[in-house]
Amino acid sequence: MKRIEQTFHKYASPSGRLKGVLNVYLTAGFPTLNDTTAIVKELANSGVDMVEIGMPFSDPLADGPTIQNSSQIAIQNGITLALLFKQVEEIRKTVDIPIILMGYYNQILQYGAELFFNKAKAVGVDGFIIPDLTLEVYEKEHQQTVESLGLNMVFLITPQTTDERIQLIDSKSSGFLYVVSSFAITGSKSDLQQSQIDYFKRINKLDLKTPKLIGFGISDKKSFDTACQHAEGAIIGSAFIKALEGCKNVKEATHQFIGKILD
Repeated sequence: MKRIEQTFHKYASPSGRLKGVLNVYLTAGFPTLNDTTAIVKELANSGVDMVEIGMPFSDPLADGPTIQNSSQIAIQNGITLALLFKQVEEIRKTVDIPIILMGYYNQILQYGAELFFNKAKAVGVDGFIIPDLTLEVYEKEHQQTVESLGLNMVFLITPQTTDERIQLIDSKSSGFLYVVSSFAITGSKSDLQQSQIDYFKRINKLDLKTPKLIGFGISDKKSFDTACQHAEGAIIGSAFIKALEGCKNVKEATHQFIGKILD
């Protein structure tokens, strides 16, 4: 069983955490170039179930100002995909929770898709979230490679996605479905609105095969707990990046932030 599947299996068992799966996003190379490893280790030690490592990119279309700014800082710090792969390899010496890379299709093409997927597998990556990789291109160009390597490809659905399209995406996704809580870029919001909850209920009526994690606007214990009432878990990104901005000790800042979510 793959790591991501094991995580959801553990959550679904009688002894699993009742609150649901917590996936936390961080930007590789932020706040400083070599913080990635320490942050991921502390996230795992603090009880996070899986991590989503952002591959900094100059034009991150799905990301809000907070994550865009962290990407720019990371690029200025000198982060590259080659260095990120080395960091993941180091992380894997002590951390066993799932690691997902989040980035953009152009980064994969520039690296060389076949080489990218094989290298990711070699260093211990479990899956990918590539918002601008269409389902059709994935099926035609990359699905065979990704599946042959035992990796997961996570696709996104939004409130504007039709039921028919959601079911198609569900049939091709592996690991989990990324349920975008609103048709917007990433960023912290205080509460989930009733219209969003109605959307989550609509999705649940479709009886999908793939576990669901809700992302975009999940920023604190309240929004995390609410999301977990309608899915198998949730993803926190911008709020965590903000917690790391200007901090003097990333391990302490990480521990304190996660403690407030899982307390």
